Amino acid sequence: MLAEGSKAPDFTLLDEKGEEVSLLAFRGKKVVLYFYPKDNTPGCTKEACAFRDVYDDILARGAVVIGMSADSQKSHDNFKTKFNLPFYLVSDPDKKVLEMYEAIGEKKMYGKTYMGIIRSTYVIDEEGIILKAFPKVKPTEHAAEVLGVL
Repeated sequence: MLAEGSKAPDFTLLDEKGEEVSLLAFRGKKVVLYFYPKDNTPGCTKEACAFRDVYDDILARGAVVIGMSADSQKSHDNFKTKFNLPFYLVSDPDKKVLEMYEAIGEKKMYGKTYMGIIRSTYVIDEEGIILKAFPKVKPTEHAAEVLGVL
C-alpha cells in the first residue's frame, strides 16, 4: 500500500451516471477511498452496505466516500440502486488508478493464484495526504474502523 503521510495520487474517473469524479475536487474534505473486487458479491455488498449505514456519520465528520472497482458504470448503477448506496462508485476498467493505489495484487482462491483487486481503503485528509491506509479489510467491521479514524 501507499505510505501514510504521502500524497494521494489524483485521478478522474466516471461514476455510475457517467459523470467525472476527481480526487482534486474534494480538497477541503476528507475522502474515504475504498477499493473492492466486484459489485453484487457477498463481501462487497456487506462492505458497501456498512458504509451506507454510517454514511451520515461520515458526512458529519467532513468526509465523503468513493468506492472503486473495475466494474462497468452500468454494473455500478445497478449495485447502487439495488442497495440504496448514497456515495460515489467509480469505474476503473483499465485498472490504472487501482494500480497507482497498489490495490491490485496476487490473490488465491480454490488453490489458484491470480491477480485481482485487493479489498483496501485509504483515508485521505483535506490536503490530499494519506492519513490512514487499511490493507486487506474485513467487510463487516471496516466502516466502524474508518469512523474511528475520522
